[in-house]
Amino acid sequence: MSTHTNFNYQTYDAVGLAALVKAREVSPRELVEAAYARLDEVNPLLNAVVRTRRDAALKEADALPLLEEDGSRPFAGVPFLLKDISQAIGGEPLTSGALLLKDHIARHDSNFVARLRRAGFIPLGHTNTPEFGLKNITEPLLHGPARNPWNPLHSPGGSSGGAAAAVAAGIVPAAGASDGGGSIRIPASFTGLFGLKPTRGRTPVGPGAGRQWQGASIDFALTRSVRDSAALLDLLQIVQPEAAFQTPLYPGVYADDLFKPANRKLRIAFTTASPVGTPVHEEAVKAVMQTVKWLEAEGHEVEEKLSPVNGVRLMENYYMMNTGEVAAMFVSLERMLDRPIAASEVDIVTWVLAEAGKKVSAADFVHSLHEWDIAAAQMAGLLSRYDLYITPTNADVAPKVGQLTQTPEETLRLLQVSELSKDKQQQLIYEMFEPSLTYTPFTQLANLTGQPAMSVPVHRSPEGLPIGVQVMATKGREDLLLQLAARLEQSRLWVGMKGNPLYPLL
Repeated sequence: MSTHTNFNYQTYDAVGLAALVKAREVSPRELVEAAYARLDEVNPLLNAVVRTRRDAALKEADALPLLEEDGSRPFAGVPFLLKDISQAIGGEPLTSGALLLKDHIARHDSNFVARLRRAGFIPLGHTNTPEFGLKNITEPLLHGPARNPWNPLHSPGGSSGGAAAAVAAGIVPAAGASDGGGSIRIPASFTGLFGLKPTRGRTPVGPGAGRQWQGASIDFALTRSVRDSAALLDLLQIVQPEAAFQTPLYPGVYADDLFKPANRKLRIAFTTASPVGTPVHEEAVKAVMQTVKWLEAEGHEVEEKLSPVNGVRLMENYYMMNTGEVAAMFVSLERMLDRPIAASEVDIVTWVLAEAGKKVSAADFVHSLHEWDIAAAQMAGLLSRYDLYITPTNADVAPKVGQLTQTPEETLRLLQVSELSKDKQQQLIYEMFEPSLTYTPFTQLANLTGQPAMSVPVHRSPEGLPIGVQVMATKGREDLLLQLAARLEQSRLWVGMKGNPLYPLL
């Protein structure tokens, strides 16, 4: 029975909701009902959530108090949404945003989901994602476009676009996400959220899985508050003997150390220059520069410094990985389907990557991965001299829905990919992604080097759209990122949900 007479669901983060349940001020059922009520209100406009499980979620909510006796479920009763790729619920659909998988049913909970469930989270359903998570916008043919709560004419980004829209609209305080090239940080920047990509190996999703995009991709979450991401990192960090990539456990408690007194001032480098030579909007530059000014006022030493990594070559290697991964995925899908896949069954971007992957040799792929290691060494050298490295998260505010989707004419040209040589195919891929890369040239670096990186919501354009600032640290130093974010969250720079038209309570 609830004793919380003035319960405004949207004003609480996940830690706050868990505290209400623990104090018996609200029940898990009330939280789930509040989340679905909010979903019913805003999802017809935003298309953030593509699948719900109301009856199952309510049954789980009703059963949870009977299970919560030993305090082992820190998020007991808190509603949570999962990304419709890799974050599987046993016996329920998992489509990866793909027409090919519209009838696919997951055999069991993914390890990521199982750990969240053990912590007491109640999955409400799955959020919208682009086909196979391959784009920085969320406009799959299967489900249609997700929309940005700040302005529904604009995209929430991708590939965790549905998750970002759901959190930014107040359906849930946190949602499952993944990041293989910026897919947590990009939508965080576009929707005013906090987005952390942990160190490679910090949150492995095995056993038996985890070499996602050769280590570029990780599973974590999008949150509205910094303390939620800290608490989730405490929950999800693990060393798995079976994992392909490992990093030592943080010896402290992230959530407890958010305001741990710094023993020294930080040395910080920054740049506003695009690593691939594309334009950077003045609002993205302004976001970085006002953050730099704040850091200097806090007493930190800040210096402008270009990235030591060749950004164009980095992206060429990133796309090389994409082609190999998608081509391998097609082999598996064709075996499962027992037939070839036709171009008409997939997004044109998926098709181009799969076709190009057929001509990428094992030697090409291995040499490409070797260049990831060179970039990692270059960034390790930079971060041996600086504690943090700051860039814009994205080079502009969110694009409009449909703006980065290929036109029929562009699609016809891309369909000729099979006739091209290997080198011409790789050139075509770069040209195909260049319009979207112009919006998001900064985030892929941390994925290929394995560094932790975050997007903090510290600016809003004159048109009212959020834009974030990215901060990177050396491997294993999420604590530095979270501590900086916690202080920024208390500063005048933090935009968060303030001004969001779908968040009148704040």
